[in-house]
This record gives sequence, C-alpha cells and structure tokens, in this order.
Amino acid sequence: MRTSLHCRWRFVGLLLALGLFFFPVWSSAQEDQRPVIRFVRNPDAAPEFKLTSLDGKPLTLADSRGKVILLNFWATWCGPCRAEIPDLIGLQKKYQERLQVIGLVVDDDDTEAIKMFAESSGINYPVALASNEIRMHYGGIGALPTSFLLDGEGRIVQKHEGLRDPVLYEVEIRALLGLPIGNVAVETFEDTGEIFLKHADRAQRLPGVDFSRLTPEQRNAALHRFNADTCTCGCKFTLAQCRIYDRACQISQAATAKIVAQLAGSPAAPADAAPGKAAEQNSSGPQESPPPPPAPPSPPISHN
Repeated sequence: MRTSLHCRWRFVGLLLALGLFFFPVWSSAQEDQRPVIRFVRNPDAAPEFKLTSLDGKPLTLADSRGKVILLNFWATWCGPCRAEIPDLIGLQKKYQERLQVIGLVVDDDDTEAIKMFAESSGINYPVALASNEIRMHYGGIGALPTSFLLDGEGRIVQKHEGLRDPVLYEVEIRALLGLPIGNVAVETFEDTGEIFLKHADRAQRLPGVDFSRLTPEQRNAALHRFNADTCTCGCKFTLAQCRIYDRACQISQAATAKIVAQLAGSPAAPADAAPGKAAEQNSSGPQESPPPPPAPPSPPISHN
C-alpha cells in the first residue's frame, strides 16, 4: 500500500516538474486510488509573533499576509531538518511571489553557528530563533521538523511532523494558491487536537486508548474525564492533550487505561442521560482520522 502511494506521489511530482495539468492523472475507474491532501475545516488563525531574523530584519506573520506561508520549526542538529532544507529552498524559489517559507529554530541558541549553516546551505528565506513561548503557542513542537501550512488569511490549515515528501508540500501549496493539482483529491477534516491541542476536547478517539469495551455512553464519560483530568507527567496538559502531544507518555497511557477499565466494569449510563452527567457520575477526580503516515521521500522538486 505504501509502495503504491509512493508511486502515485512520484507521478504527481513528475507532472509538477513538467507542468502537465491539462488532463486527469488517473481514470475515473481509479479515482479511489488517487492521492489525497487534507486541510482543516474552519481553521484557526496562526499565533502571531514578532522576531528578528538572522539578518537583523523584523519578522512577523503579518508581513506575509496574502501569501501562503510554510512555517518550519527545525534545528541545525536535526538530520531530517537538514535533509528537507534543499526542498524548502526550491519551493521558495519556485513560488517566491506567492509563497513565504519561514524557518524558526528551536533547541539551538548558537546564533553564529546557525548563521553559518544558513549561509552555507543557501537558505533563501528568513530564519529566526523561536522562543519557548512561541513554541508552546504552536503546541509545544514535540518533533522536528514540524511544519505548519498557512493560507493567505494566516490560518493554519495543515501540520506535518517529521520528514515529508516534498511533492506533498508542493501540491498543498498549489491547492491553496488556486493552481492546478491534477487529479489529486482535496478533503477537509475537523481539528481534534492534531493542529491545536486546545481542540483535543473534540476528539472521539485518542492515540493508545482502546474504547472497544465501552458503550457509547461510557465512551462519552471517558472522554469527559480525559479532558477534565490533568496528566501528572509534568506536561501540564489534560490526559487527552498528553495522549496527542506525547504518544510515548506511559503516565497518560496508564491513567486513560485505568479510567476505561473502571467504566467498563461499571453499569452503562442510561441511554437518555446527558454525556456530561454520566461523566460526573463515573468520575473520581476533578477525530477525525489520525494524520496519514509520511510517504517515502521522492526525488527533489524540479526548479525549472
């Protein structure tokens, strides 16, 4: 399945390079196999910031309003971050009039070393050091690289963690710019914490949580508690937010499993009971589908 997806994205990349968008990429019989890009439905505005770039110029999101923005959190010591920089350079060059790539460095405060790296790499977009406050405004940035895609109104429509196929970025950018994307399908989804953790309370499923033993009423009660109880791992997030932010956290995983076990062993709440009331009765204390796995890397984007 992944090999098939990789081949389809490679083909899309070839069409992008050749500018061939005057015919469908696949026949109607293959529609269900075509690549898909996903954007947030009713997206939230990206948190604004006021920084100074490495070249000493003011850097804000407002300065690029009207353009698509690719906001890339990275670090010089991060191998995957370094690997995707040539592709980001290529995207900035190819769509320079309508796209703004911005690099925000985290976990690295050696300004001179970052400057030398940016110069030697030929980075052609603004780079600045992100404060911890900015990092938390964007959900903590639990993995590097992490990139946010903003539409022309400054709203976050997608978030990608880890090294992604550069063709995916380009197709998403073209879609936001209103440019042809061949037969690639565009879908929308509700943010249930994938973009902003504050929306974790919308989630109907969480990483590492098995709801299969619960009735719908018990499931609602469990979700209520996951969003009411704070994880004790030190993250200061709710249990639901912690499961989304740190899937490896054993504390939130154990806590959610305990709550599920308690509810599974208790009588189901009456069908006509309000979810909130059922949650209170079972509480002892105060998806939208998950994002697709990253496709294997494809050849660099042509800059012709």
